[in-house]
Amino acid sequence: MTTAVVAPAVSSDQALRIAQADGILAYGDLTRFRVEITLEVDGWHVKHFIQQRNGSRIAGGGPHYVIDATTGAIVSKTYYQ
Repeated sequence: MTTAVVAPAVSSDQALRIAQADGILAYGDLTRFRVEITLEVDGWHVKHFIQQRNGSRIAGGGPHYVIDATTGAIVSKTYYQ
């Protein structure tokens, strides 16, 4: 039995725009962060990381969000500063 994969109503681009609209209020310019977006069971996880010069990332550093993949609502957010 195969299970059809259903695309979320909210795309990753939309989830990123939602997260950045909120994050910009707390952080101002978000361009210094590297963004990681993954679709998980509870929604889109949008995480902003500070990039180190050697290419590794520092834990935390920027806002982390869970965006509902059906409604686009911010389910949770954590600010690391």
